[in-house]
Amino acid sequence: MTFVLLAVLVAVGDIFLKNHFEKELQWGEERRICGGKVLLCRYHNRGVALNVFEKRPGIIKYFCGGMLLFLGIIWFLISKKKKNLGIRLGLSLLTGGGAGNLYDRVTRGYVVDYFSFQTSWNWLNRIVFNLSDLAIFLGAFLVSLKGKSFFGEER
Repeated sequence: MTFVLLAVLVAVGDIFLKNHFEKELQWGEERRICGGKVLLCRYHNRGVALNVFEKRPGIIKYFCGGMLLFLGIIWFLISKKKKNLGIRLGLSLLTGGGAGNLYDRVTRGYVVDYFSFQTSWNWLNRIVFNLSDLAIFLGAFLVSLKGKSFFGEER
């Protein structure tokens, strides 16, 4: 139940933040927080990461929906095995993040991104994220780090 709650909190929390920044930030407005290390801005991503396939929103919507369904099935099957804590946590983050972004794709036609990191790496400074993106990255990292197979055996 904890993992379901985590996935729901990620998705609902991100949807709340997206709605907030859509209302509070004007297009082109930027606000610096955390000592200037984080930049708040409003960006609409019509593709997947870095706007890849932005001209194919229908395909992206169905692909992301299919991936979320696949993740949900794996998550459900893995959740029965109590010992897979890292995998279950990672899949919960992946599922919650995927649901938050898919909600945007279905309801808005694009994903709202709203912050970027200000670092010494220019390539990273140009990428705009949302909470769902961070959950997806962290979830993928945890799943790959734990390295367990579908049947719960260590690799």
